[in-house]
Amino acid sequence: MKNAPFRIILVLLAGCLILPSAAGARPSASAKFSTTREENPKAVKNRLILPYAFPSESMGTTAGVGGFAKGYGQDQLLFAGSVFGSVDEAKGVVGGMWDYLLPFSKRLYFSAFGAVSYFPRNRAYTEVPRLSSSFDATVAGANNSDKDDYIEDDGSDNWYELKLEYVLPIGSMKNSHKGQYKLKKGILQSGATGGDTWNPLGSGVSVLLLGQSGRYQDYRTETVTYSGDSYPWKIGYLYNNTDFATNPSYGSLQYFAYSRSFNEGNTGTWDFLEFEASKFFNLGDSRFARQRVVALNFWTGSSLSWNETVNENGEVVVENKPPYLDGARLGGWYRMKGFPNNRFNDRSVIYGAAEYRYTLDWNPVAGVNWLRWLHLDWFQLVPFVEAGRVAPEYDLGELFSDLKFNAGIGLRAMTAGAVVRFDTAFSEEGTNFWVMFQQPF
Repeated sequence: MKNAPFRIILVLLAGCLILPSAAGARPSASAKFSTTREENPKAVKNRLILPYAFPSESMGTTAGVGGFAKGYGQDQLLFAGSVFGSVDEAKGVVGGMWDYLLPFSKRLYFSAFGAVSYFPRNRAYTEVPRLSSSFDATVAGANNSDKDDYIEDDGSDNWYELKLEYVLPIGSMKNSHKGQYKLKKGILQSGATGGDTWNPLGSGVSVLLLGQSGRYQDYRTETVTYSGDSYPWKIGYLYNNTDFATNPSYGSLQYFAYSRSFNEGNTGTWDFLEFEASKFFNLGDSRFARQRVVALNFWTGSSLSWNETVNENGEVVVENKPPYLDGARLGGWYRMKGFPNNRFNDRSVIYGAAEYRYTLDWNPVAGVNWLRWLHLDWFQLVPFVEAGRVAPEYDLGELFSDLKFNAGIGLRAMTAGAVVRFDTAFSEEGTNFWVMFQQPF
């Protein structure tokens, strides 16, 4: 068992390679940067290829291979992808390119990524047609809905995302288009891009976003066929006034975005307006910790296009609504991790989270020569709590009542300048495990 920590490390890294970064709910816009480590200051290129295997309720025993390469062609440019299959006939390909600086511009970045996959047990917490929870609070996906009220069968799950991001020439980026972080043992030493004062003109990174995405899922059950296709456009503004975008220790972040889908589809045209804010407090180091940070997050949003009508059966049916896997939704990799993916969905949403990020001074990999290629700098223990709910109207009295709660613990690591996380969360509906790149906020 003396090699158990190293097996855990490889499982964490390999598991992340199958999961797309677009599957969660972080702001679509991001600060741009390159990273150098004091341990190998001349290295700007990193790559990793790993086979993996793991059991899964939705896919069965799954195996595949994934990898990433960063710093090739441009310091901040990232390529990543994975191919997987399972004994239950799940199969898929995920991959893409992030943060390519377009050659005709000094500040405009392009990203493109997506997936084509098939799963034997696709799950959707939704009604067909979607009924209003303002008249029946128990409809699938509503805040008071039954955890077993969902559609599940085999089907496809395909998606893509394209985005252009423009780094504004203000704040810390007045004379540059990207930050340059210098790390020692994974802790920022110089190159902080914000946090001292809240002033977009003098501090932090401001990014404008124009994005377009597509998502298609289908379910073929004995009683209903549901195809969820959506192709929304998004515009947004991010103000990241933290010291270190990858793993902030102080400062704040604010993000506004408006999404609109113009295709009729089976949901009609729809829109969604959202706001997110995060705040970070550095508590310094301690006897056993390199760094201790309290991290807070808040997110809220609502669909303005949402419209309710009465059908021929006397049911109140929702039109021009975001699909259950977009808009006001909770549950999964990033928000309300104690619940299944997209467990709750409705017109409006509110959410809050608090984390205590305790970066251990102890690193079991530091002295292992054959694992140096991982560039693994630290581990974090992260207890966290989350609260949130969805509702049929944007009414603060209702949104702050009957909240759902969950709590958990995360094991996170920094490897090659990126954060990998394995979170375990507990709720009234069970326990969930999530493996993903990036901090949840």
